[in-house]
Amino acid sequence: MSRGMEPLPPIQTAHLFPRVEGKLLELLRSLGPDDWERQTVAPRWKVRDVAAHLLDTELRKLSMARDGGRLMDAGPVAGAGLVALIDGLNAEGVRVYRRLSPEVLTALMEVASRELCAYVASLDPFGQAPFGVSWAGQERSPNWFDTARELTERWHHQQQIRLAVDRPGILTRDLYHPVLDCFLRALPFTYRSVPARSGVFARFNVSGECGGSWFLCRDGEAWTLAVAPVGEKIAETTIPQEIAWRIFTKGIGREAAEAQVRVEGDAGIGLHVLSLVAIVG
Repeated sequence: MSRGMEPLPPIQTAHLFPRVEGKLLELLRSLGPDDWERQTVAPRWKVRDVAAHLLDTELRKLSMARDGGRLMDAGPVAGAGLVALIDGLNAEGVRVYRRLSPEVLTALMEVASRELCAYVASLDPFGQAPFGVSWAGQERSPNWFDTARELTERWHHQQQIRLAVDRPGILTRDLYHPVLDCFLRALPFTYRSVPARSGVFARFNVSGECGGSWFLCRDGEAWTLAVAPVGEKIAETTIPQEIAWRIFTKGIGREAAEAQVRVEGDAGIGLHVLSLVAIVG
């Protein structure tokens, strides 16, 4: 990284899990029979399916990362192979756990959530995580980044349920800003094939009290995130916080998103952020 370009600090999120999980359990207990069958912004999943996915991934995380269990026979995979593998595991988990009654599923979620909160709190934030954050282009990641990635999963799927059943979202700065910060750590990977001359930067804003600004700087032949802008600004993009999480989790169409995003400067650079996908699958 060039001189004067300060990298972003780690995102510490382990302490947020009890609150996010507590809100999830409170939400699930409040749902009526019709609510469980409502369609979410995930095209193939109703509320029941999203809840099943949340239980499945929680149990899978504990089994594989904490306990060292081997849940699949595949060796190291990446790219399209990884996406296919994760899609298959997710579909299998949803098929199994969506069969449970809401009462049983919620009771199991309470146990799994308690175990997950204890597990992420026990980790050395700077130790190596069992799995890299692939959507940020990492084969190896520190625990703090993988834990933040896990929080984005728990947060955005809960938000999908809240949107489907017309309940207030969890768009508070203390819970949502770390999710956005984690999502946008994928900017350098998303822009890896986008050319630009060295010494320029693009600014990405998420408007609203939960948002902020992220600076993607061209340093030689690579893009990197920095705390403050360095060089000449070539583009500035502003995304409303209400749709930012949906853009980065494939929960809104490109055309609908683009209509609500404001870009100044190089539109090609500014709008490429809509290609950022912070999930696997």
